Amino acid sequence: METHIGNSYINIQTSTIVRMSESFTLQTTDKNLELNVNITADFKDIPSEYHEVFLNILSSKYLNKVSFGHNPFSQCKPPKLKKWWEIWK
Repeated sequence: METHIGNSYINIQTSTIVRMSESFTLQTTDKNLELNVNITADFKDIPSEYHEVFLNILSSKYLNKVSFGHNPFSQCKPPKLKKWWEIWK
């Protein structure tokens, strides 16, 4: 994206880096041990219409969470099922 401010031009590239963080705690008899895990993915070479799909793949694998079709802003819409009386549609 190129933005014009006065007589200057600014080139802005949107970020394609996705970072996921998770923390694991091991409770021992004398102290708690924490392990912080960071996963980084670069979506630069992935077409933008597939970003949400890959994000759901990553979150389901590493965070055990997925929002495919449940997010109101999702671009990935599940197929709409017809009612039994809508045979002709």
